[in-house]
Parts: sequence; C-alpha cells; structure tokens
Amino acid sequence: MITLHGFAASNYYNLVKHVLLYKNLPFKEHLIYGGSDELLVISPAGKVPVITTTEGLNLSESSVICDFLEETYPTTALYPDEASERAVVRQIMKIAELYFELPSRRLIPYALSGTDAPESVKTEVRQVLKNRGINALSRLCKFSPWIAGEQFTMADIYVYYVNTIVNTFATSQLEWDVLAEVAGMKEWNNKMSQLTISQKVEADRLANMPEFIEKVTAQIKAANAR
Repeated sequence: MITLHGFAASNYYNLVKHVLLYKNLPFKEHLIYGGSDELLVISPAGKVPVITTTEGLNLSESSVICDFLEETYPTTALYPDEASERAVVRQIMKIAELYFELPSRRLIPYALSGTDAPESVKTEVRQVLKNRGINALSRLCKFSPWIAGEQFTMADIYVYYVNTIVNTFATSQLEWDVLAEVAGMKEWNNKMSQLTISQKVEADRLANMPEFIEKVTAQIKAANAR
C-alpha cells in the first residue's frame, strides 16, 4: 500500500491526495511536518509531500509523484493520449506553479503573522501575477468545461490546489480578486470545489489547520526571539 507523508494544511499534499483518491488507489496517511529529521530520511530536501510506494521507494516533489502515479496506474487517466495535448496540460501546470503559486507564497509569512506585507513586496507579486500568471493562463485555459478542454486532467487538480494559495494569501494581502482576472477561472474553481473528492480533502485540511497554525506561530516567535 502507498503511504502519503505530510500534513493536510499543505496544498501540494492535498494535490497528491486528490490524485490518489481520483484514481481510487489504496493508501494510508502519515502525519509529518517540515523541518524534522524524520522527514529528511525520506525527503532529500526535507519537503512534503512524500510518498512511499508499495515497493518501498520514497518519492518527493508533487509533480514527480503525480507523474509516477499516472505512469504506474494509467487506467484512470489524467493526461490526454496525444503527446501535444499532454504537453499543453503540463504547460498549464508549470505556469500556474511558477507565476501564480510561487509569487503568492511570498505573502504567507505576513499573513500568518498578522502583518501587512511591505508595498515593495506587494508590487513585485502583483507584477508577476499579472504579467506572467494571469496573461499566460488567460491564453492557455479553455474551461470547456475543464481547464484544458473536454477532458478532466491533472491540470484541473494541480491548478485547483495552486489556487488555494492564491485565494488565501494573494487575494487577502493584495485586496485583489486574482482568479477573477482569468475569464472563466472563478466559475471553474467553484465547480472543482463541489467535487466529492475536493470536499473530502477540504474537510481534512480544516481539521489540520489549528495544529498547523500553532506550529507555524511557534516557529515565527522562535525566529523573532533570536
């Protein structure tokens, strides 16, 4: 049986969990947070999520895990048959990660500490979101009905969990409805949130949040005390 290591407050953990549930693969969860020696044993960079395969192989990095699951369990496919269409799906995922999620992640420390990000940081984040993320995704995404077209793909799952960071941190810190800037994305995002798997994953995320916030708050206090 596959073991999924990490914590439910992590959007990338939830992304992999959604894929496992979508493919109806048996798995168990192992709660572990970043920064621990235990995690370094199974994750070279000390990051979550990690899976341990049925053969005992440890794999980290969400995109690597997702590709492994697709190649190993292809019956419930999350990529199109055509190579060119698969490439478009991966392109959407990569752009969303680099130019939607990563710039928004810069605002997390300010949001979790209850402070306002400096205007210089906000300006830089806005520029990347607009010039790279919003513009590129507006050109690539179809939402007809799914993000890359008629087929539900890995990009639907990937971008949905990328958007949890954008919604939670960029939208609040920048006072800007980022998803509304991509025509069709808010409606698609709302549809994704109504999926049974999405609701299961979200319930688990909310259950984990108090413990996660407690740990992060303690880390911030410890860093400030130095």
